[in-house]
Amino acid sequence: MLDRFNATGADDDVARRRILEELLAKFGPGASVLPRFQCSYGALISIGANSFVNNDALFMDDAVIAVGDDVRIGPRAQLLTALHPMEDHEQRRAGWERTAPIVIGDNAWLGGGVIVCPGVTVGENAVIGAGSVVIRDIPDHVFAAGNPARMIRRL
Repeated sequence: MLDRFNATGADDDVARRRILEELLAKFGPGASVLPRFQCSYGALISIGANSFVNNDALFMDDAVIAVGDDVRIGPRAQLLTALHPMEDHEQRRAGWERTAPIVIGDNAWLGGGVIVCPGVTVGENAVIGAGSVVIRDIPDHVFAAGNPARMIRRL
């Protein structure tokens, strides 16, 4: 399905919508995702109404990824839900992993190249600066940026 989605023409919004409605758990009215889009499964991703995901996004949905309404996600963003053992080197070598969900609140904006790590919630109306790595929850109505992302100011 991803191959078909990513092969659509620039003006083929109808075909992209049809594919995403079948692939994703939820694809809200007015939502739009541009190719190239990559995900692990699709069935654990919900994208709310009027949300926009720009080119080259990667949603590693080994756990639930819930994107609210009116969200803007910049190009080359990565939402990553998989965790590997840090302290147990043998488990990591054996390929063990666990997952943690990601939640993006309504009307949030993730700038280009943002990476959201497992278990993170980005609050409503929050803005994450381009290139940031979000390793902990970001509250509602703040601008956060950096690596790791930290609150810069309230909005």
